[in-house]
Amino acid sequence: VQLQASGGGLVQAGGSLRLSCAASGRTFSDYHMGWFRQAPGKDREFLAAISWSGSYTYYRDSVKGRFTISRDNAKNTVYLQMNSPKPEDTAVYYCAAKGRDRGSYYSPDYDYWGQGTLVTVSS
Repeated sequence: VQLQASGGGLVQAGGSLRLSCAASGRTFSDYHMGWFRQAPGKDREFLAAISWSGSYTYYRDSVKGRFTISRDNAKNTVYLQMNSPKPEDTAVYYCAAKGRDRGSYYSPDYDYWGQGTLVTVSS
């Protein structure tokens, strides 16, 4: 499966931004989807995930209540709605996919990766 993330940019703290990730090449609903991020000089973080059906979601504590993951299987797209972002959310954001036969959506061992989209949050 090929993944193309988009929607990054500059946003003010307290604003909102929606990232999108379009999938192609395989049946989208065969995959759990996740969002990760990596800030300069820091390790990659597993932020959020959604099961193949969209019925279940996972969030890292630091984004719980502010970020929302969703998917539209008819459009082969997963989203990350970022509300009330903070300067510490500045990072390159990556979408990722894992076959639903590869284990739990909330386990961070994802196999396929998009190219990343930069989000910069100004104070």
